[in-house]
Amino acid sequence: MSEPSSSGTGTATRLPGPPRLTRRSPARDGGAIPGLRYRPAVPADPAKVAEVDRRLAAWADRLDLFPRQWRSQFDRFGLGRAIVLAHPGAAGIDHLTAAGKLLLAEHLVDNVYCEVDEGKGGSPRGLGGRLLMAQSALDPFHGTPDLEERWQQGVRADGPLRSYRFALRDYAVFATPSQTDRLVHDLARLHLGYLGEAAWAETAHMPGVWEYLVMRQFNNFRPCLAVVDAVDGWELPEALYARPEVQRITALAGNAATIVNDLYSFTKELTHDPDHLNLPVVIAANERCGLKAAYLKAVEIHNRIMEAFEEESAALSATSPPIERYVTAVAAWVAGSHEWHATNTDRYSLPDYW
Repeated sequence: MSEPSSSGTGTATRLPGPPRLTRRSPARDGGAIPGLRYRPAVPADPAKVAEVDRRLAAWADRLDLFPRQWRSQFDRFGLGRAIVLAHPGAAGIDHLTAAGKLLLAEHLVDNVYCEVDEGKGGSPRGLGGRLLMAQSALDPFHGTPDLEERWQQGVRADGPLRSYRFALRDYAVFATPSQTDRLVHDLARLHLGYLGEAAWAETAHMPGVWEYLVMRQFNNFRPCLAVVDAVDGWELPEALYARPEVQRITALAGNAATIVNDLYSFTKELTHDPDHLNLPVVIAANERCGLKAAYLKAVEIHNRIMEAFEEESAALSATSPPIERYVTAVAAWVAGSHEWHATNTDRYSLPDYW
């Protein structure tokens, strides 16, 4: 399973390829990237983690979402811990499980449809058609009864489509119609990011730093943030959620969390694929500097975005108790996601840059 992917290349004039990563840090006990700005997470309750993992495994088996040989990768991913860390205010195990089903489905679509280096059939070629069908599993087709039945058969026949369809159905049990629609639109944004990345890969161009970060604002953790209030058992009213200031702090939180993913997965990605793009690699290519200097600049970019989120969300929280409650849930998600990355030593190791 993978995070939102970051293997795209850009549309501007091609730049020289980045330097190669030559050193890896030894196995570590876990810890934050030196100098990274982050908030401590609420510790994950081991009993909740185990129960969410058990329920998600049973759900995946019942729907036959992926081949049995992928099960060990599923077990190592630590999905239950990621969910419990990210939602410390969850209304209950059922709500956590619903969030876990969505995250599992998002990873399955990414792995099977998009990720070339996962060895599961992903490719930029033809991705638009696959993601269009994936979006239909969330945003149902309406036509004649016989054609609707053929569409339903198509959804049931494909693991990623099944995962999307049933994960959204189970989430809608707890979410309001407006919260469910919010998530459907944020998943469309995610798919748009996937398509932009794939188009860059097919044209073999290196993006500018700003272009790469635009792509990552779409291809990021935004769908996870879209569910924080529903998982906590309440709703930020649509009229408040749609306000530009609320949309901005949500985008800042998602962008900071996604750069965290780039930073912690940097060594793993370049070890498996030296041409894989993430923020440090893009900075190195554009600014013609070494990977160490580029990595440290990426940390600075993250910190500036995180600082903007903290300052602007604090000011906005003072204007409305519901917004304050929403900001608290978003900040908790960002903190929990960082903790999962920082302590997932089976998956990540840091470069030897300090």
